[in-house]
Amino acid sequence: MTGLRRPLGVGAVVAIVLAALNLRPAVVAISPLLGDIRADEDLSATAAGVLTTLPVLCFGLLAPVAPVLARRWGLERALLASLAALCAGFALRLVPDAWALFAGTVVAGCAIGLGNVLLPALIKRDFADRIGLMTGLYSMALSGGAALAAGLTLPVAAATGLDWRGALASWGVLAVVGALVWVPRALRPDPGGASAFRGLPGASPAGARSAVWRSPLAWAVTVVMGMQSLSFYAVNAWLPEIMVGLGRTPEAGGWLLALCNLAGILGSFVTPVLAGRMPRQRGIGVVLVTLVGTGLLGLALAPGAAPAWVVLVGLGQGGGISLALTLMALRARDAAHTSELSGMAQSAGYLLAAGGPLGLGLAHDLTGAWLVPLLLLVAAAVVQGVAVWFAGRDAHVH
Repeated sequence: MTGLRRPLGVGAVVAIVLAALNLRPAVVAISPLLGDIRADEDLSATAAGVLTTLPVLCFGLLAPVAPVLARRWGLERALLASLAALCAGFALRLVPDAWALFAGTVVAGCAIGLGNVLLPALIKRDFADRIGLMTGLYSMALSGGAALAAGLTLPVAAATGLDWRGALASWGVLAVVGALVWVPRALRPDPGGASAFRGLPGASPAGARSAVWRSPLAWAVTVVMGMQSLSFYAVNAWLPEIMVGLGRTPEAGGWLLALCNLAGILGSFVTPVLAGRMPRQRGIGVVLVTLVGTGLLGLALAPGAAPAWVVLVGLGQGGGISLALTLMALRARDAAHTSELSGMAQSAGYLLAAGGPLGLGLAHDLTGAWLVPLLLLVAAAVVQGVAVWFAGRDAHVH
């Protein structure tokens, strides 16, 4: 009977999904409110780009810190600490001053940066026999949280009479619920034991660490992660503003962003299931990049069909993040290389991606229109396509 897989623990799955739902609203909720924020705080598009870039920068900087906390406290306690910090970041945004908005965004970004590393490590530890399914659920929750924040932030603000600060902070309720769910798990004696940090970046032999940083294949995976994240966060930062610039209302822009992320749920669930069954992922990677590039080009040249274009972008981006996470496991030959490849791809990849929101804001300030920023994102999709062609071959980092 050893061939039978143990049943999924419903409580553990729910806890992981709820935590994953919290990893995007703090970032995405800014986008539908960006017009009000810019008007109230007198921010240029470049300054607004800094605001939307800060969380992504924190993701890259905090990725190496997560293993240190996990080794010291255990995965569950480290994740609870990250959710508590996320609650604090939301609370800071209630303070009526620009410094608090930026400080709260940094705190929230640091918290999410920890969760980005800790949750996949939990999945690897507790669901090693169901990596594809759990990676799909995790990716779906990421896209679902982004879709909820994009679609509901403005309606909630309108229904409750909240200003933009209150609307941003309202997502702290979800973070509080997530933290409460993880309290009993974190309070268990020595949660996770020594295995809580095995397989995390920084816990592997030095040979594995040096191997990935010297590997062209590892750099290809990192560029896939970086370009995918650059595109995702740039679109989620600016799509409502782009739509307003093209004559739509802020509410319509928010709903189009929600539609984009809803499409991402489908892409994020289907992709790892297909990719895990293929020795090479070049084909599916090129298809996903083509969807994103076509959608972005359509928005630039034929914005009247925006709903169709954002669905293409969402499908490609949702599938893209799942593929990037899957490649981190498939391109490594053992657990040590998997953990180090994941750490490299997330740290360097998110630092690379941090230029996306800021770059789009700067390009808009320089040109006064959204055509050039959208074409820059198309160029990023081309770079991602080249990288995925190399990362998708049947080979391992060694």
